Amino acid sequence: MGILIKPIVTEKMTAETEKFNRYGFIVDRDANKIQIKDAVEEMYNVTVKDVNTINYHGKRKSRYTKTGILRGRTNHFKKAYVTLEGDDKIDFYANI
Repeated sequence: MGILIKPIVTEKMTAETEKFNRYGFIVDRDANKIQIKDAVEEMYNVTVKDVNTINYHGKRKSRYTKTGILRGRTNHFKKAYVTLEGDDKIDFYANI
């Protein structure tokens, strides 16, 4: 599996993109900022100015069923916010 797992396409991230030229990705948990920068530059042919990363811990979940309580948690994951240089843009919908 590669470094970039999937892009974050939400209303909040779209507003960030329009205002600050910043894009969000779910990335491999073991990837560092340099690897993320290289992966984005290679995949989208853009110049990366800055990379910020955030590690998320999985939340505990439980639900009640006829057979009893099921307990578990969601997966841990890592987000990366990538700021691009100048007028570079990433079009996530170009390949559809």
